[in-house]
Amino acid sequence: MFKYRLKNYFFLSAVLLLLSNFSLAQRGKPMNAVNSTNNKAGAFIDVNVASYPPSAYTPEQLVKNILINGGSTCSIPNVSNVTISPTTNQAATNADRFWGYFHKGTTNFPFTDGIVLVTGMARKAGNSASSVSDIVTGSTVNDPDLVAAVPPTPPVYPYNDNVILEFDFVPNSNQVKFNYIFASEEYSGTYPCQYSDAFALLIRPVSGGPYVNLAVLPNGAGPVAMTNIHPLIPTPGSGGCVAVNEMYFGGYNTAVNTVTNFDGRTVPLTAIGAVTPGVAYHFKMVLSDYRDTGFDSAVFLEGGSFDLGIKIVDANGVPIPASINVCDNTPTLLTAQANSIPGSTYQWYLNGVAIPGATGITYTATQPGVYTVQIAVPGNNCPASASVTIVGGTSPTVTNATLTACNITGNATFNLTQAQPFITSAAGATFKYYLLPADATAGNGNFIPTPTAFQSLGAQTIYVNVATGFCSKVAELQLVKADPITVNIATPVPITCLTGNTTLNGSSSVYPTDATFKWTATNGGTIVSGGTTLTPVVSSGGTYTLTITKVWSPGATCTGTASIIVLEDKTPPVLTLTANKTTICQGESITLTATGANSYVWNNNLSGTGPTQIVTPTASTTYVINGTTLNGCAASNPAALAITVVPAITSTLQGGFICIGDQLTLDAGAGPNYTYLWNTGATSRTISVAAPGTYTVKISNGVCTKEFTAVVSLAVIPQINKVDYSFGTLTVSVNNPSNGVLEYSADNGVTWQNSNVFNNVARNIIVKLRVRVKNTSCVGYLEYFTFTMTNVITPNGDNVNDMIDFRGIVNYKDFKATIADRYGKKVYEASKLTPYWDGYFQGKKLPTSSYWYQVTFEDPASKQPQVKTGWILLKNFE
Repeated sequence: MFKYRLKNYFFLSAVLLLLSNFSLAQRGKPMNAVNSTNNKAGAFIDVNVASYPPSAYTPEQLVKNILINGGSTCSIPNVSNVTISPTTNQAATNADRFWGYFHKGTTNFPFTDGIVLVTGMARKAGNSASSVSDIVTGSTVNDPDLVAAVPPTPPVYPYNDNVILEFDFVPNSNQVKFNYIFASEEYSGTYPCQYSDAFALLIRPVSGGPYVNLAVLPNGAGPVAMTNIHPLIPTPGSGGCVAVNEMYFGGYNTAVNTVTNFDGRTVPLTAIGAVTPGVAYHFKMVLSDYRDTGFDSAVFLEGGSFDLGIKIVDANGVPIPASINVCDNTPTLLTAQANSIPGSTYQWYLNGVAIPGATGITYTATQPGVYTVQIAVPGNNCPASASVTIVGGTSPTVTNATLTACNITGNATFNLTQAQPFITSAAGATFKYYLLPADATAGNGNFIPTPTAFQSLGAQTIYVNVATGFCSKVAELQLVKADPITVNIATPVPITCLTGNTTLNGSSSVYPTDATFKWTATNGGTIVSGGTTLTPVVSSGGTYTLTITKVWSPGATCTGTASIIVLEDKTPPVLTLTANKTTICQGESITLTATGANSYVWNNNLSGTGPTQIVTPTASTTYVINGTTLNGCAASNPAALAITVVPAITSTLQGGFICIGDQLTLDAGAGPNYTYLWNTGATSRTISVAAPGTYTVKISNGVCTKEFTAVVSLAVIPQINKVDYSFGTLTVSVNNPSNGVLEYSADNGVTWQNSNVFNNVARNIIVKLRVRVKNTSCVGYLEYFTFTMTNVITPNGDNVNDMIDFRGIVNYKDFKATIADRYGKKVYEASKLTPYWDGYFQGKKLPTSSYWYQVTFEDPASKQPQVKTGWILLKNFE
């Protein structure tokens, strides 16, 4: 029966192998595409490269010197019987062997170096872009230990290209572990759903017993096989499958990040196994292609990750790092990890010297130094050892402190660093500030990021981690807001001629103990004494400011301020005496008005102390006053006013009759200081009239005015009511009541013309216009200034375009002219004193630029407002 089953088994294997080879023949071999990125040197890991000495190692050398942790002389003797399978063409000198040494080179591969096993040629795992689809000569099919560890799922196919690394070892501790990565060409398309290339790491005592597979995923997630570790495989046809243990899949290779010649890999995995120290174990690593022999897989064993040594742990069983910091010689319990090994002996050392009596599995260190424990394990040919360095430090001495900020509404800003000198005097101390005591004790990253500007409402405790080196202590920093400072100053008595100095009073202010006071005077104020008290004496009017200051240490400098104005009135009054007229006609009354004082003394036998008097002098008289103000100050000088009385006005004016075209002279008569104002606008003693009407003249002698009337009949005079001037052409518009033919003159009647248009009239001159009814003496007259703005001035003194001249129109009604720069800043405004602009502003030359003007006035002919705007180019020469 056994032979029959065996025969059938071989038959079934042959059929499956044939089907497998047929299936392989249907699949194209994967090949990493060569491109501009991965064709560069250093794009792939280095495998069996001669420049690395371990590339020439035997399997035994690789296990002892690369895989075992550190390759120490204490661990190497524990490893023996290192073998590989198959052995055909697998010498260390054979470039096409399935095993070897790898180094990450310049790539980002997770492991620096280690041992690589490939179900093909190891060198094709890296170095350059190529296919790794090869058959391992002499390899077996369906290694029984692999089949038992990773049973294939139906339909069953064979495990091909079985490559094996084996060795014996004797552990010193109760645990062994190492790190590895599984990679495969099968990580392509839908292959992870069907082709279960696998890796098993098997361990059992040399004395016998079943193998235990350490190459399993955490939490019972199954073996390391491609069908058990992959992402979602989309199903465009029917070959896809759901993701399985995707968190352990490291990703597919890409065109820009190939690193190896496999299409995908796992994340770094860790194999961990429990062992008995001193007992010999057999280790068997098996890697296999499933179902085919062409698509290769590999396992990368991290160098130095196979740990057979001893460790020092803390009271919780956590391994202690190689170096730890201990403050203030705090006792530190050290425990050898192999405390469960029966018959083991221990010896502890400090700085290489055996510590007397320190022969237990634990030792309490009380000073800095290098502590080493050596453990002799029964059955082991050398002791195991482990060391830890204790670096000593001293914690700083700290004192709790209080930090004060000025009182404001809401949050105050605290500079927490101000309290540092009050917390510790330790040199080189560093400070971190925390909201919670646990964070401060841990010294973690939850510290206040900007301690120089911490916002707080006050009444808060901040926990300060004060460190010198790696040692620290926690101090409490209380944050408080100071009571507010309120400055109150009583209203002072003014300083006058009736009073002397005055005393200011800030005694009602509210302030903390040890506050300081300081008065300052501005605007003419003078402090006589007490400038650092609440009651200073001052001697002059001005503004007085009291500043109350409290310096909190540590903390802010808080102040309160208030100001008071002291009025001073010691100035004697300046008297003035005015009247509504100073020259009057005989018999006329006037009102005298005094100003500058509150009480007056009138001379000239006038009674009363008020500011006004009504007088009617019969002859020229000078009036005099004296006065005092409410401050008690008398005027230094009296005020006087002379009133002149002038004679009455008389006139010999008579009217008359004229014919059309005739003229009549009206004579207002002569008198002392007479001036005349006719209703025609004339101001002469006599006028000639050519039109009928009522004529009046106002005669003034400088004081009195009297109006006289004369009637003249007939005559109609045409009136100029509009003048247009542009580019040398002047056009006159006339109101012609007679409707007769008019004649026009632009030279004050020297020459006449029929057209109301004059050409070639110069700009900016006075043109004396006349218009008359032809062949009569009825003449209308108007003086007109041909105002034109020059758009370029060059004030260089050559009398050509040196200025813009407004003198011809400055006396026009409502005249106004301004010039501004391009920013709108006014640089010139015309006046009767300065009716021109020469490119200066405030006595300085303006820069060459364009400026904008606006000129307004009432047209003397039309009586309509005129507005002229535009730009001027100023060219100033240096």
